[in-house]
Amino acid sequence: MNVHDSERLSGLLEDAGYVRAPEGSDGEADVVVFNTCAVRENADNKLYGNLGHLAPKKASRPGMQIAVGGCLAQKDRDTIVKRAPWVDVVFGTHNIGKLPVLLERARVQEEAQVEIAESLEEFPSTLPTRRESAYAAWVSISVGCNNTCTFCIVPALRGKEKDRRPGDILAEIEALVAEGVSEITLLGQNVNAYGSDIGDREAFSKLLRACGRIDGLERVRFTSPHPRDFTDDVIAAMAETPNAMPQLHMPLQSGSDPVLKAMRRSYRQERFLGIIEKVRAAIPHAAISTDIIVGFPGETEEDFEQTLHVVREARFAQAFTFQYSKRPGTPAAEMDGQIPKKVVQERYERLVALQEEISWEENKKQVGRTLELMVAEGEGRKDDTTHRLSGRAPDNRLVHFTKPDQEVRPGDVVTVEITYAAPHHLLAEGPTLDVRRTRAGDAWEKRNAEKAGKPAQPAGVLLGLPKIGVPEPLPVATSGCGLD
Repeated sequence: MNVHDSERLSGLLEDAGYVRAPEGSDGEADVVVFNTCAVRENADNKLYGNLGHLAPKKASRPGMQIAVGGCLAQKDRDTIVKRAPWVDVVFGTHNIGKLPVLLERARVQEEAQVEIAESLEEFPSTLPTRRESAYAAWVSISVGCNNTCTFCIVPALRGKEKDRRPGDILAEIEALVAEGVSEITLLGQNVNAYGSDIGDREAFSKLLRACGRIDGLERVRFTSPHPRDFTDDVIAAMAETPNAMPQLHMPLQSGSDPVLKAMRRSYRQERFLGIIEKVRAAIPHAAISTDIIVGFPGETEEDFEQTLHVVREARFAQAFTFQYSKRPGTPAAEMDGQIPKKVVQERYERLVALQEEISWEENKKQVGRTLELMVAEGEGRKDDTTHRLSGRAPDNRLVHFTKPDQEVRPGDVVTVEITYAAPHHLLAEGPTLDVRRTRAGDAWEKRNAEKAGKPAQPAGVLLGLPKIGVPEPLPVATSGCGLD
């Protein structure tokens, strides 16, 4: 969600006349924007640490401006300027479209501008964008969330769910395909709850099927769904829509029914494993990933063992694991039974070790398979004997493959045979079986040619930290899922 917002912020600034400064030139940039996350406590520390780093640079360059936006800005609206009085603009999650105006106002009035809208002013996808990829794009279908998970502060910061009209979504996708995009990721805080705001419980499965009818759209993904809303019609749509990829990110959070109840997650272990079983029956080669929180208040050793049990049963291709972090303003922060750090760390390490083992075992099953890869941006791994490129399989697994004799561009499609598996990637060390040049590759080539023809004019920069758990191939180096 924050990556998508950051692309919009970049587009807004470029529309206002700014151009991106070279990487690492935050001290020389006229504008530095932090787009923040508030999911974990470490985000706060990183934000104020980065602001402190910029303070002397700004003191030496009076015309420099610093802006802070996103979820942390929405939460700490009254404290950011107090703690860092050299910040010029603070804006929230609902009014990112105001950034250029607020920067100009701060410049003219020579005082900080703090503007936090309480409700969405403009749907993010209707704003200008500077996409990092020529061939892959996010498409927001909803914002906000109607759930009340006790560990999560997001609903308080992004508001209740608001859905876009299906026609607007499909029109955006068709326009992207016309520009050369061949892969889209449908994006929502609770993506498969889409339709609750427009009164259609099957709206998400209908949207998936409609995406399957768009000529030129090769790959459709979505993130992140909620087990509560993952119904049979969605599974059927995934299985029956040719360009819906065999990939699913399904957040578990905990395998313990008592912990799930305390988290206010509206499913239990049996329901979760039932969904996994149905998905695997309908889509045998699906790669399923998840999110897991370790050390939620009150979690016993027995509760944690139930999480390990689900991990063993579900056999996730990948798991994003987190140690529970108190967030002020959430019910969980005030719960009894906060777990000592040492205990949480020990459980976390056991979980990571188990998942690492399973990921490797699941990857080994891919050896010998012939897969179509969409070539990713940037070069792949290098060693003493080969030069490799990287791509993503339909199930989103990362594959490093030997560079073929003929030219391949990001967005092109190659066919390879998997020869080796590691826990977090696959290798195709043999010759490339086929190369298909695509309109997406043409779009990448055109963009690079346009970049090469323009002289560098550093006037502004959008900064953040790398994204976490975001599906490739969207390599966003200068914006991300906040500062966490």
